[in-house]
Amino acid sequence: MNRQHLIETASGKRQPDLVLKRGKIIQVLTGEILTGDIALCDGIIAGVGCYEGPNAVDLEGKYVSPGFINAHCHVESSMALPEIYCREELRYGVTTVITDPHEIANVAGKAGIQFMLDRSENLPIHYYVQVPSCVPATPFEHAGSILKAEDLAEFLSHPRVTGLGEMMDAKGVVQRRPDVMEKLELFKGKVLDGHLPSAPQEMLQPYAAAGIATDHESVTFGEARDKLRAGMAVLVREGSGSRNLEAIVKGVVEEGLDTAHLAFCTDDKHLLDIHKEGTIRHNIQMAIGLGMTPVTAYQLATINAARIYGLDGIGAIAPGYRADLVILDDLEKVTVRDVYFGGKPVRELCMTPKMPPVQESVRHSVRLPPLDKKSLALPDQEQYPVIQMVENQIITQKTIVSKGEVHGMLEDGRLLKIAVVERHHATGHIGVGLLSRYGLQNGAIATTVAHDSHNLILVGDNDRDMLAAAEELNRVQGGYTLVRGGKVLATLELPIGGLMSEKGLNQLTENIQEMTRIAYSMGVNDKMDPFIALSFLALPVIPEIRITDMGTVEVE
Repeated sequence: MNRQHLIETASGKRQPDLVLKRGKIIQVLTGEILTGDIALCDGIIAGVGCYEGPNAVDLEGKYVSPGFINAHCHVESSMALPEIYCREELRYGVTTVITDPHEIANVAGKAGIQFMLDRSENLPIHYYVQVPSCVPATPFEHAGSILKAEDLAEFLSHPRVTGLGEMMDAKGVVQRRPDVMEKLELFKGKVLDGHLPSAPQEMLQPYAAAGIATDHESVTFGEARDKLRAGMAVLVREGSGSRNLEAIVKGVVEEGLDTAHLAFCTDDKHLLDIHKEGTIRHNIQMAIGLGMTPVTAYQLATINAARIYGLDGIGAIAPGYRADLVILDDLEKVTVRDVYFGGKPVRELCMTPKMPPVQESVRHSVRLPPLDKKSLALPDQEQYPVIQMVENQIITQKTIVSKGEVHGMLEDGRLLKIAVVERHHATGHIGVGLLSRYGLQNGAIATTVAHDSHNLILVGDNDRDMLAAAEELNRVQGGYTLVRGGKVLATLELPIGGLMSEKGLNQLTENIQEMTRIAYSMGVNDKMDPFIALSFLALPVIPEIRITDMGTVEVE
């Protein structure tokens, strides 16, 4: 930034590089909508008011917002490489993403984190990283890697590392376990992200006292309010698998809560959903439709997130702020006309710079033990806990069935078998359990996208199809597959860590659409994303019941 140039431009003694004329400026710093010109210099906003220059764009009264900020996301969950993912974010007005690469870290460790940092280095977007805190997420599963504080220390000095990723080990925080405390101390002075579903008071207060600054796991308004009262920032999530925005925003509007410590995020969102509706623009649109005043919704999408993460110089339209701007045809529909990044129209930037080949360190991650029908046998016990899925949520509920009921319920489709196979080191660890409300009939679905340890999940109503699905994903080295009658119906190959594809946008979205269509035709409940809903069943930090390669886990 050339301070002298900015002062001269702001005072009218130097011609702006570009003037955006006659815009309706969403002034998130004061909660107003103002009319005026925006003078840009060296990619920075020099002044807002009345400016002239030879390079001018007449906005003709269109709205101008600061660039949107996605306050918490996992790029790997889109199944696309960073350059593909970020192109879609930019298209819908997001100019800053705050990412946590714990998906690839659970597969490839430090090499996975470095891969995401390197891959995002020259993209035309602010790409910040919260270093994964819990790899693996719990001691109840086997991941591809284990990261200790000394491993994370290597990333502290990276200019795009903003803090420590979501601390899932709330119990470890409350019990002051040495390995957890070492990580918190290591990132002292940076932002510590949280992950505290349900937020019981006996855990919330000590968790917040530890300096955990944010949380994105609130499902209800009451949960969000409790976290706000404890001094935490609440990241309001609307993704593909977890849709929590409506409940939280309704409560905020009805009770008139202060919104300074609220921001929008997606957490996990498939590329197809992003392509259809965007990420943060969709959150803004929903919030306005639920009664939140438009300017407030834009504050959650911009300046609030910037302040929560200490990102100076972005998130507002004022002198000295980055010229990351979104031009809108409609304030409430959030219809994006143009996006500027650093004062340049995004359409003129190189959206997909030439990238090097994907290195071997994040490939060949699927290593399965020999599997047969005995591998998929249920444990012999008198009663079985059942994982009952919840529509449009990643939380689950527990029910119990007796040993005598299981066979009949599997036969008539009320229950499905679910297995999680450790797939990183071929250890032979396999957990087998029961699932309800997924809806699959006459076949099997399998995935290596299994948060957060990303082992192999198999779901089906017969062992033959489940084994065929495992064989197929071993062959392609990860992804999703659908099997019926012993035959593979469709496979989405994700050979990068078993999580991401090298395919371009069009091919990848077409594949996802076709896979989704087939999954629903196989009976999967259409009130849930067939793949994201499945991928969270192995995450033992989300209530109420999960399954890992070590067996069924009752989270509560």
